[in-house]
Amino acid sequence: MTEEERYALGLDTMNAVNEGSAQKVLDGLGDIAPDMARQIVSWGFGEIYSRPALVRRDRQLLTIGMLTAMGGCEPQLELHIGTALNVGLTPAEIVEALLQSAGYCGFPKALNATAVAKKVFGERGLLPVGEA
Repeated sequence: MTEEERYALGLDTMNAVNEGSAQKVLDGLGDIAPDMARQIVSWGFGEIYSRPALVRRDRQLLTIGMLTAMGGCEPQLELHIGTALNVGLTPAEIVEALLQSAGYCGFPKALNATAVAKKVFGERGLLPVGEA
């Protein structure tokens, strides 16, 4: 696959899971780090996210877990929780993943991620969240 084909696939993949997200990344980084924006599209989504071995909902569940474990990634976590909802994860499944993360990365990180989830769910009218 050529770099241009990978970039086009990345744009398509990003927009399929979160409409308009590709342009937001390009616009947000265009005046400071356009090469980073291009790599997010080409490599992150054209090369990695578009691979067929994992379905999109599983990729998002993994991403939420990793961002929670890292901590300090709340803006990216907000985007990926929204994307997780777009690709079929339920609020209850996301909350369950965040509860699971508390045991492995600690309550402070899990609570911070849960606060982000609450914000996203609230904006989408998905509160209160029921059980999984």
